[in-house]
Amino acid sequence: MMSHSSSCQSSKLPNVVKQVILDEATISQTVERLAHQIQQDYQGLDLLLIGVLQGARPFCMDLQRAIGPSSKLDWIGISRYRHLSGSRKVEIVRNTRTSLKDRHVLLVEDIVDTGLTLNYLIQELKKRKPASIYVCTLLDRPRLRLAQIPVRYVGKDVSEDFLIGYGLDYRDRYRDLPYIATMNFESLSIGGGEEQVRDQQSGNESYEQNPAHR
Repeated sequence: MMSHSSSCQSSKLPNVVKQVILDEATISQTVERLAHQIQQDYQGLDLLLIGVLQGARPFCMDLQRAIGPSSKLDWIGISRYRHLSGSRKVEIVRNTRTSLKDRHVLLVEDIVDTGLTLNYLIQELKKRKPASIYVCTLLDRPRLRLAQIPVRYVGKDVSEDFLIGYGLDYRDRYRDLPYIATMNFESLSIGGGEEQVRDQQSGNESYEQNPAHR
């Protein structure tokens, strides 16, 4: 795979971007590859894609378009917060509108790290008696896995660098970048950037991307 887009010259990239790791063409190729695998595996089955908001929205929409009308699409939203006791809590804040009973469910994520929150979500959805439930993720960090989750389709394994673009954000910014890139925290006029990243990647479940919740 290309590690940097020939069309994304460094002089044209915003300062917040350190390095593009997946350009638009590579993302498109990855989506097509995953869609082809899914089409083959679910041929003739009642497939329901459930995108996990907000980060997976662009990937899930592109994936569903590539799979075609044989699949249906729904969304689910989860919130992570720190309880007064110090424990981290997860709750579903936007539920699916489609019945899961006897349907083949494919949860679509932008990135999977430890899998802890995703495992919680899967256990909750299993109560609705789907015929099967698996996970498709664009990006994966299997080295950080702390929970066994049924990840069936992976676009690309990535390092622990903080990533932005194509749905991935930093404080609700940069989701709309058409590529995926490592983030240059030195470009931000905030203090403690590196410390914040380390905190996010060591268990702050209130943030959308960190390894301790996915």
